[in-house]
Amino acid sequence: MVHSFLIHTLCPVAGLQGTVSRVLYSQVFGAGELGRTEPAVDLEPEARRLLEKEQLGVVARQVRSACALSREAAGKPGVPELGAAVGEEAAALQEADSGVLRLAARDPFPRERTVLWLGVQSLGFSLVCEPHENLLLAESTLHILARHCLENLRLLGPGSEVLLKSDRIEVLLHRLLPHGQLLFLNHRFTHCLDKELRTYLTK
Repeated sequence: MVHSFLIHTLCPVAGLQGTVSRVLYSQVFGAGELGRTEPAVDLEPEARRLLEKEQLGVVARQVRSACALSREAAGKPGVPELGAAVGEEAAALQEADSGVLRLAARDPFPRERTVLWLGVQSLGFSLVCEPHENLLLAESTLHILARHCLENLRLLGPGSEVLLKSDRIEVLLHRLLPHGQLLFLNHRFTHCLDKELRTYLTK
């Protein structure tokens, strides 16, 4: 099962100077265990929200560090600012960096987690999964999520505001990750889903 999905910055970008990494959008599937050692079942809603925010912030920072190391090892220049022109999103996704992180128990979640990430220019897309999850399926799902976000919601475009498009991202997650469950995506299903989502997301 997928624990959470998040979109975050990989470096300071226009309008976010002074921050190293910021979570722009997040969705947590199920909230049964939040504490570092014990399930946070007795937390008030606001305390639960703050703890989730803290934990996802840790994920974003770790992904940022992993992406920076990956780009440095590949001899790539510094993280580019957002700014792909319409029609260039597919090329930006093809050039994306990617990787897998293992989060040890209590760092920051009570149990071990696996994080799959994509770094597209200054944007990061991450899936936090159970350690036994099918990583190939999770990777495929993450690529589809990122592709629809980039191509249909224009998240790389100048002045793009992820927060204003959260309702459409939620529709995308509902179809691809219902209640955090990965779906087996054969070609026919993916083709039909692409048509359905493209029609809705571009309205």
